Amino acid sequence: MYPNESVLSLVLTLHSLELSNTSIYPAFIFGLTMYLFILICNVTIVVTICLNRNLHKPMYILLLNLPINDVMGATNLFSQLLYSIWSQESSISYPACLLQGFIVHLCGSASYVILTAMAFDRYIAICSPLRYGAIMTTNNLVKIITGMWLFNFTIIIVIFLLYLNYKICQTHMTDLICYNPSIMKLMCEDTKVNNIYGLFTLVLYHTLSFSVVAFTYIHILITCISNKQSDARNKALQTCGTHLVIFFFFEFNTLFPLIAHRSESIPAYIRRIFSMTVFVFPPLVNPLVYGFKTKEIRQKIFTCFKSKINSV
Repeated sequence: MYPNESVLSLVLTLHSLELSNTSIYPAFIFGLTMYLFILICNVTIVVTICLNRNLHKPMYILLLNLPINDVMGATNLFSQLLYSIWSQESSISYPACLLQGFIVHLCGSASYVILTAMAFDRYIAICSPLRYGAIMTTNNLVKIITGMWLFNFTIIIVIFLLYLNYKICQTHMTDLICYNPSIMKLMCEDTKVNNIYGLFTLVLYHTLSFSVVAFTYIHILITCISNKQSDARNKALQTCGTHLVIFFFFEFNTLFPLIAHRSESIPAYIRRIFSMTVFVFPPLVNPLVYGFKTKEIRQKIFTCFKSKINSV
């Protein structure tokens, strides 16, 4: 048992990647390439929206939160992962583990909140286009963005503040990264309160986001079907269909590893893979779907590249 006084100096051991000597460099190069690709794609979207006043609209300002969140999540994952691959060192201090776990949950839950806000924005734009300007004002947009980040931060910080009351019995982690279920397995005492609160947050995020998305898209679908303008209908359905695919993919990708921790029948290596893919695939897919596939953003990016090439 490790007392609270020595926790700050405690060093944990993450699950080993078990790489052979010949696969260290290829794995590091592959991971670094993937991280740089994520970084370039998402930063491109952020810079494009920030530098073009024509994109300073509620839809794009809400979208701006997604690549920022994806970069935070990917950086949190790859910084530890690339270090572990390069040094073949799987140790991490307990405070650093808590920080990593906090960012893991903050970014993961933020994706739900952002996608939910984007669904609400599309609902107003398609179902009440004449009232869109009056509802999605700059003041209301600031309130929505501030509210969703404050709500998210408050819910997640409580999870990790609860750990301050527990003593640690072991230092070996069962996963490649730190997050709530794997940290709880280190504790000596009964973590019933953490389990209840963790399940509460899980139900809260999934129920709230799914309810809002279901409500908004059912009304959007009804509006699109009744819309006699085929071009507008097809454009709306295409945009919303893409959003739904991303939402349900993310829903499965985040739920699976959390449920897997509570089931002995699911192999540990599958749980470990899914716990990492949630910070790999969405940051890869989101810029392509929400950024480069969006006509206005794509045109601004191409215009910028053309001007740079012509200046050279």
